[in-house]
Amino acid sequence: MPEQADVVIAGARCAGSAVATALARAGRRVIVVDPVRFPATTVSTHLLFAGGVAELARIGALERVEKIGAPRLSRAFIGGPGHAADGCYTPIDGIDYGLCVRRAPLDTALAETAREAGAEIRHGHRVTGIIWRDGRAVGVRVRDQTGRGSHRSARGSDRGARGSDQDGREYEIRADLVVGADGRRSTVARLVGAEGPRIAHANGRACYYAYYEDPHPDWRSTAAMWLTGRELGNAFPCDGGLSLVLLMPPVERVADFRGDLEAEFDRTVGLIPGLAARLAGCRRSTRIVSSAEHPSYFRRSAGPGWVLAGDAGHFKDPVTAQGIRDAVRFGRLLGEGVAPVLDDPAALDRATRAWERTRDAQCVDTYHWTNLLGRGDGLAHVQFELLRALTDRPDGVRRVLDVYSRIRDPRETLALPGLLKATTRALRSGAGARPAIVRAVGDTLLELAGHRAEVRRLLTGGAAAVQP
Repeated sequence: MPEQADVVIAGARCAGSAVATALARAGRRVIVVDPVRFPATTVSTHLLFAGGVAELARIGALERVEKIGAPRLSRAFIGGPGHAADGCYTPIDGIDYGLCVRRAPLDTALAETAREAGAEIRHGHRVTGIIWRDGRAVGVRVRDQTGRGSHRSARGSDRGARGSDQDGREYEIRADLVVGADGRRSTVARLVGAEGPRIAHANGRACYYAYYEDPHPDWRSTAAMWLTGRELGNAFPCDGGLSLVLLMPPVERVADFRGDLEAEFDRTVGLIPGLAARLAGCRRSTRIVSSAEHPSYFRRSAGPGWVLAGDAGHFKDPVTAQGIRDAVRFGRLLGEGVAPVLDDPAALDRATRAWERTRDAQCVDTYHWTNLLGRGDGLAHVQFELLRALTDRPDGVRRVLDVYSRIRDPRETLALPGLLKATTRALRSGAGARPAIVRAVGDTLLELAGHRAEVRRLLTGGAAAVQP
């Protein structure tokens, strides 16, 4: 006989745990399955600005996350050739700091928060199929990959998964709602026919990162970014006494990293003098993690009996480090929105469509702003001049952080007069790059012109967005 739950969730990381926490606190029976056994890492910038830390607090996970030991990043530094500025956050719900937490302990803390709320989480169990009835998702087929005939339930007792055994045979979970929170390569998105994006943009920068032993206590409270020419480098102090060093070179330089990865990583650090000076006396202590291709997108994320949360439904370029914040926030809002209507299929579908519209409305401008910041072409020279102009103001860094924390409209930083002034300064200072700057600015103006049409296309149809 199949098991029965109110909601079954594929994926136990940020989005899945947030959905599960909200539903379990509302008294709903929730089963979460994930093929990975925690603690386990995943590719991620794993930086949270103050707005993201506030989202951890809203789901009741912040105290547990802070026990991991990552330092509070109360200041931000933005640097480049002949320019440096730092500043602090506008408090959000009393939180005036960011955090950079490695994903293995972070995701474990979020899953434990969901367990404590009453959700059941099964690691080593993978969704293999959707169960349909009259065109509606009514459950999932799951394969137990643990190699054992038991798993640990939310309340700490071991019991056999019905229909599973040591050979990994499949079993079924019937539910009123199937949630895909299983990442960019979402199995649920594929199975419901929503894998193709509604809108998508290729990434302009690649990602390479590693952890460094960091003996500099004066930097432990500062998240730092340097933009030098077309090269972008970051250093974020994190847990374990380490700092995450993240390089984001233009995507056409991926070929340079395919040979001697470590040598090219070190050479690229040297191309960013401010970052190289920051890392003096530091030692790389882990392997280098890479992501060369990570296009941004919005997928259709709600249908009869199913919904896609986190990266399964929407993904932004990691250059602005918004993924964890959005996964937790919109996971929580999804759980809170559907909990009262799970017993009414029509009302449930209205709620998931409204949630999708809310997510899209709150994310689409940040999505386009992120895509422009993620450009690794000649626009990088203009971006630096924009940052210089913004951060030369007494409250400039705070205003920039407000955008990253999602309490200021990102379109303010891309206003046409400021963009034109920054372009003029970039053309004056970047003589050798002038043709690339002109081409990139032309492409940017065309992209900005098409932004409104793309927003209309994304938000057309379905229920009106609900209040956050």
